[in-house]
Amino acid sequence: MNYEPVIGLEVHVQLNTKTKAFCGCAVEFGREPNSLTCPVCLGFPGALPVLNQTAFEYALKVALALNCSIQKDTKFDRKNYFYPDLPKNYQISQYDLPLSLNGYLEIETQDKIKHIGIRRVHLEEDAGKLIHLKNESLVDFNRCGTPLLEIVSEPQINSAQEAYDYLMTLKTVIQYLEVSDCDMEKGTLRCDANISLRKIGQEELGEKVELKNMNSFKAVRDALDFEIRRQAELLSKNKKVVQETRLWDDRRLQTFSMRTKEEAADYRYFPEPDLPLFSIPDTLIEKIKNSLPELPRSRLMRLIKDYNLPPYDAKIIIQDKGLADYFEDCFKIYPKAKLISNWLIGPVLAELNSRKLEIKQLKLKPGDLIELIESVEEGQISNLVAKDVLKAMLDAPGESASSIIKERNLAQISDTAKLEEIIQEVLKENPRSVKDYLSGKENALMFLVGQVMKKSSGKANPKIVQEILKGRLKNV
Repeated sequence: MNYEPVIGLEVHVQLNTKTKAFCGCAVEFGREPNSLTCPVCLGFPGALPVLNQTAFEYALKVALALNCSIQKDTKFDRKNYFYPDLPKNYQISQYDLPLSLNGYLEIETQDKIKHIGIRRVHLEEDAGKLIHLKNESLVDFNRCGTPLLEIVSEPQINSAQEAYDYLMTLKTVIQYLEVSDCDMEKGTLRCDANISLRKIGQEELGEKVELKNMNSFKAVRDALDFEIRRQAELLSKNKKVVQETRLWDDRRLQTFSMRTKEEAADYRYFPEPDLPLFSIPDTLIEKIKNSLPELPRSRLMRLIKDYNLPPYDAKIIIQDKGLADYFEDCFKIYPKAKLISNWLIGPVLAELNSRKLEIKQLKLKPGDLIELIESVEEGQISNLVAKDVLKAMLDAPGESASSIIKERNLAQISDTAKLEEIIQEVLKENPRSVKDYLSGKENALMFLVGQVMKKSSGKANPKIVQEILKGRLKNV
């Protein structure tokens, strides 16, 4: 392709404060529609906003973690527009004096490190939510006034995959800060993308298209991939790319036009008259900077260096702060990092995904997992049986691996006499595999081991099985 994509992302993150940005209404997901409102967030005449200090400090925390310069003075503005879920007909946001500017996020993409500039991070309030039914649309104002961070990247992203990697990295950073759960299904993280194409080597940007309605990071990547192809095809035919907003259709896997943008929207910003100019003291900035936790990139490097973990394992583990904490707690009990990692990114993650849970919801203490791992390492049970024991432990929280192994008679068979009987049957039933092994096909041995494991319901000791099989096959 003769064209280079230029992509900028606007990410909105709901902060997990107990109350809203400018009033005392609770912030809770899934409550009865319109049950969490008051005169302030509904914009009744005479109702005055008061800034949520925790939301302000959370915003500072994110800005500092993204290497932004904090403004000494910041103010709020009214962004004026009409929409059914915006009862005041304006949104309290920030315009010319945002909270922070000029940061960056370091991402790893296609095995290289890239700095993506962060233009600004500012604090605002969220709008309500429209619910579209067959013949009508309803509005839920519960979300009105929820503290919202807008994180605007520079147009320095040059592929759909880079955009995906940026979003994954940004989400992980925010979750490490514990200021938002970043759940796109709940709408606590939302993303719009701006994309244009230009000829390779050209500095001038092409016509920009805005993409909306993407409810997952995969959808963002797919939408950008489609839009890159669409715009490249237009340009290759000397057709004009129209400046417009397009929506992503997740079923048809294509974008379609929502509205054209002949000119930028005029939101008629002016200073919010009911909120003062805020001066941010250096002491507060320093206090929050010192409170920042170890961030994902630093933790990745430490896991590789201190625990000698392969980069692949470490990258998976640090994507979830809870999983990384769990790994380190396990290591304190049983200092075999790679073995613990194999279990976490294998069977444990598989159970998390199938149960749609996070590690902290599994109710599996690090000591309980280590007991299970040790039972495999000591030859009490096989890896195959251990996975079933793990499921049983998760289905019955608090029950130990040893008690499940004993109750269900799952102990590994190491008795050579019993194994000899099973092996004899397997050799009789699989003469072709015996012949293959004798003709030099090493894989045939593992097939025979697998058949023995199957006959023994996974309880045969695979190491002893291999030894007996090799001895038997020598004498065939």
